[in-house]
Formats: sequence, C-alpha cells, structure tokens
Amino acid sequence: MGKYVLAYRGGVVAETKAEQQAQMEKWMNWFGGLGSSVVDGGGPFGPSSTISSSGSAADSGAAGLTGYSILEADDLAEAVGKAKGCPVLDAGGSVEVYESMPIG
Repeated sequence: MGKYVLAYRGGVVAETKAEQQAQMEKWMNWFGGLGSSVVDGGGPFGPSSTISSSGSAADSGAAGLTGYSILEADDLAEAVGKAKGCPVLDAGGSVEVYESMPIG
C-alpha cells in the first residue's frame, strides 16, 4: 500500500452559502466513500509564494495549486480511480496524482 498526493488545481467556489454547503457535502460524501484510504483530507491553499533557486521570492505559487489530499492505494491506477470522484472536478478544476516515494 502506497501513499498518493492529490494536488488540486482550479475549481470555482460557490457564491451562496447554500451552494457552498452543497459543495462541502460533496467533499464529505466523497471522503466518506473512500473510507480508511484517506490518510489526510488536506484542505484548500491560501496565499502562496514561489522561491527560486537564487533565493528570490515572488507572490503567488507558480503551480497554481488550490489544495491537496493524501490517500492510500495499492498502486497509481487505483489512486487515479479514487481521484476521479473528486468534487473539484465538478467545479471545473483538475487533480494531479503523485506517488509519495518512501525515503530510506
């Protein structure tokens, strides 16, 4: 069993409180359906900076990521299958799935 980072990009936040609540329910239902494979539900990202190899920093993250979660899965294909149900996709966003490689 490996760990996989789901990196979210984009997605539109609903305007009304009722729509925001409906979005949150989609996330909770998705996480609930994934059960114990959710290692860290993560969360949305706030303000960010990008630091270059020269040490200079620029406002805003270059990657444009909007949040993350960490799941356990047997392999990348299983992690991708689980990510296909992510609510950020319904909101016009995308998900990148990365295997977290163990060190040592």
